[in-house]
Amino acid sequence: MRPVIVDKAIYADGTRRDIDGDISDAFDLAREDGDCFVWIGLFEPNVDEFELVKDELQLHPLAAEDAVTAHQRPKLERYDDTLLVVLKTLSYIDETSDIEVGEIMVFLGPDYVVTVRHGSGNPLGPVRERLEESPELLKHGATAVLYAVCDEIVDHYGIVAHEVEIDIIQLEKAVFDPGARDVTEAVHSLKREVLEFRTAEDPLVPVLQEITRGRIAECGSTREYFRDVLDHLLRVDEQVDAHNELLNSVLTAHLALLGKQQNDDMRKISAWAAIIAVPTAIAGIYGMNFEHMPELKWKFGYPLAIGVMLVICTLLFRRLRRSGWL
Repeated sequence: MRPVIVDKAIYADGTRRDIDGDISDAFDLAREDGDCFVWIGLFEPNVDEFELVKDELQLHPLAAEDAVTAHQRPKLERYDDTLLVVLKTLSYIDETSDIEVGEIMVFLGPDYVVTVRHGSGNPLGPVRERLEESPELLKHGATAVLYAVCDEIVDHYGIVAHEVEIDIIQLEKAVFDPGARDVTEAVHSLKREVLEFRTAEDPLVPVLQEITRGRIAECGSTREYFRDVLDHLLRVDEQVDAHNELLNSVLTAHLALLGKQQNDDMRKISAWAAIIAVPTAIAGIYGMNFEHMPELKWKFGYPLAIGVMLVICTLLFRRLRRSGWL
């Protein structure tokens, strides 16, 4: 059975202290110690499993519902003294070139952080380890956790954007390959992935802008850190827009090449039809069985007719070849 509680600890003055008891004990210790906060990490809890957290923190029912259902867009909402930040995680799958979307919810309070992760993307274990190696950052309190989670997710956006760019370059090469297959379906598939990418990262921009503009009091001491994350996110956002435009250009070029190929094929078919029409017309005249046709009684009549067919067809073939139709 998967562990619902991935990790839990109390952080005071930038130092970790493990908790031996359950979640209730963790929250009680954090309240007793005063100048510290508890960080509880959960993975895909169901309604019953999240009930204890909801009761301990007196969470709003809507906030608790968001944590369980995990189908929210990136957003920042406040419920009494609890700040809820929803983030989308992205994982690039090499085998299929697909982008897998997950979700992380961060509940931020005066003396607690609860992270709820859905999906396999961006596990928070490495984030916790890096934070614990930076006590100066942890001294900023619970908002340091929110910053570290946002930073990890946005950095991973950059990695996924690079992988998508590689896929687009490969598609470009396939389009202009003389023996290229029809890549229309592949282009549309990648466009869907880019759209999913944009849906995940684009709504996060206003969330971080709210924080960097000082409108979220809890994040006052970490605004400079969030400004750096926002800068990275804006660069990713520009990359995603560029990827979408580039895919449109690739699709346009591909369709234009397909149209050119179809036109070339039609010209070749028309050219051969014109060549075949010459002997067909001449033979058709002879097939009408006229009684008085001098060449029918002439020894060289038929060879001459066949020779005329060959000469006309040859001249027509050379003319069409010179004009590029064959």
